[in-house]
Amino acid sequence: MMQTMNSSISSSEAAVQHDGTLWRRFAITLVVATLAVLAAIVALAIVVDPYDSGRSALFEKPGVRPQGPRTANASRGRDPAFDAMVVGNSRIQLLSPERLNQGSGLNFVQLAVPGSGPKEHLALIDWFLRHRKAPPRAVVVSVDDLWCTSDPALPNDKPFPFWLYSRDPLEYAEGLVRFDLLEELPMRFAYLLGKDQERARPDGYWDYEPEYTALGYTTNPAIRKRLEQKPYASAERFERDPQEGKRRFPAAERLKEVAASLPAETALVLIVPPAYINIQPPAGTEKAFSLQACKAALTAAAQVHPKSAVVDWRVDRPENRNPNLFFDALHYRLPIARQIEKDVTAALRRVL
Repeated sequence: MMQTMNSSISSSEAAVQHDGTLWRRFAITLVVATLAVLAAIVALAIVVDPYDSGRSALFEKPGVRPQGPRTANASRGRDPAFDAMVVGNSRIQLLSPERLNQGSGLNFVQLAVPGSGPKEHLALIDWFLRHRKAPPRAVVVSVDDLWCTSDPALPNDKPFPFWLYSRDPLEYAEGLVRFDLLEELPMRFAYLLGKDQERARPDGYWDYEPEYTALGYTTNPAIRKRLEQKPYASAERFERDPQEGKRRFPAAERLKEVAASLPAETALVLIVPPAYINIQPPAGTEKAFSLQACKAALTAAAQVHPKSAVVDWRVDRPENRNPNLFFDALHYRLPIARQIEKDVTAALRRVL
């Protein structure tokens, strides 16, 4: 009886062990199969080049389907049709490449990305520069408050596909491992193989006035009332900068490196974008000192390059006192954009 029981227990243990082995084999097979499928998808994406980054020569159709500038700018920034660029965020988006072209004789691409900061702008400048066979004619950079951060990491809270603009092929491949890719690949095939597929605007221009107007930025009393706010009205005043000699602007240091690396024939123009008068800090406030120090650092960085200029609209001027020319305290309307375009083309004519 005892021998029979031992035999029964032994058989049960063997079955459990056998089941455990099967489960391990199943798990390993599942993992291997998943990795194989993932590798196949990434390999397909590299070949298809979903964002027209130029890393694959299989398809020759230029451009990408309509999509956000964060990804579409990879195609625009390497387009050989352009010899000049504008980069920044929504505060420079209204500058029209066509009008800049008319005033300067150059061929501009608009690479603005809403919600972006200096880290993104520097990545886009690098992308544009390294995809030019001939020296570019002009690089125009919008330098707003985000360029005045003291954090060397140049943080920004909006996501950006740095992997798409990376010099490292492995980083690019790793960046393709994303759920969005499963949605993008079919649309990329449709764009490449379709005859009448819509293309994202090659020069990157987007006039967002209709959208702002539709949202009530020109008519809604509650929105218009925001322009009356004066965040620095009660700020403490100082006779001199309380942080004099202590301020550091890492973005300006990075800009200096870019300026020094530009070809001699390339113009570098910085634009300090407008702000409504009520949010411009009064003289003598800590914020005003910081802003002036930042402007000085950015100007000095640009001046490392012999063909540089600064177009400063963050000052007290009649346009910045007219609420009808602003959607909100930071986003101006087309009449101001047209004047900035004239100032930029005038600056280009001076330095080129």
